[in-house]
Amino acid sequence: MIDPDGYRPNVGIVLIRDDGRVFWARRVNRDGWQFPQGGMRTDETPIEAMYRELEEETGLHPHHVEVLGATPGWLRYRLPNRYVRHNVRPTCVGQKQVWFLLRFTGEEAHFRLDANEKPEFDHWRWVDFWYPSEHVVVFKRRVYEQALRHLLPMAEALCQMPLREGGSAESDSAEPAFSR
Repeated sequence: MIDPDGYRPNVGIVLIRDDGRVFWARRVNRDGWQFPQGGMRTDETPIEAMYRELEEETGLHPHHVEVLGATPGWLRYRLPNRYVRHNVRPTCVGQKQVWFLLRFTGEEAHFRLDANEKPEFDHWRWVDFWYPSEHVVVFKRRVYEQALRHLLPMAEALCQMPLREGGSAESDSAEPAFSR
């Protein structure tokens, strides 16, 4: 499903703990890390797509999370030209996303990166709130920053503390990466 401007509807998921740290996962067989995200089907609402993607990519179910909020509309990013499949019609030039902030209420044992027959991720860890906006692949950085800025007041209300930008890399490596 591609819109008339060439953007594929998609949902993004920021999964946060009460201490303000967020779920960060590594793509299978790649060095790229990102938030869970995925395309919407034609018959899905954004929240339905979010719950489906959450389960497919992390193994979590709706009772493992609490929805804290979402971006009010689409946030867009363009793909670098080398990733655009110009010979496919309609041509997808990027993604438009609704981002959700979810409070993690489960146990770490509930994560199942292999819940889907084709896993998206092979490792995960908890990182400082702003870490992803500085470490995701370059072409997604602006949309990550926009999403985090919009979701920040809800995250700070949950944590009952300010979540400063530019968290230290030391604290991000303090917890081990987990694998499926």
